[in-house]
Amino acid sequence: MPAGMKIITKNRKAFHDYTILETNEAGIALVGTEVKSLRLGNVNLKDSYARVERGEVVLYGLHISPYDHGNRYNHDPERPRRLLLHRREITRLKSRTEEKGLTLVPLSLYFKGGRAKVELGLAKGKQIHDKRETLRKRETELDMEQAIRRQSREQQE
Repeated sequence: MPAGMKIITKNRKAFHDYTILETNEAGIALVGTEVKSLRLGNVNLKDSYARVERGEVVLYGLHISPYDHGNRYNHDPERPRRLLLHRREITRLKSRTEEKGLTLVPLSLYFKGGRAKVELGLAKGKQIHDKRETLRKRETELDMEQAIRRQSREQQE
């Protein structure tokens, strides 16, 4: 993790449900109480997604809990949030998401240099057999690592 970067949350389910083709970093337009709530880690990325609409990228389904000490100026937890990207990035993402089966999924939310950032992934949905294959692959890697550790322990004794 680079200096000045604090990870708030990661979307683990995204890596299970999608194959990530490429990633982009985007700023996120927030109000004051949302930033304070993010600093406390009160956020959920689970069912969120992004769409390109009218030349802007908008993030839907991101749940940022209301700030405890916020008053009547507290924010709506589920409101759509605008993502800050360069024009050429937006047009490239728009053309890519118009392809069949591709979508924009937030992978992580973090602070970088005091500013909230979202890591967006251009993703393609996995089929059930792909998910099983991924799980099987992970299990075999774990088994191999355990066998290597066991073997090195036996050699030390």
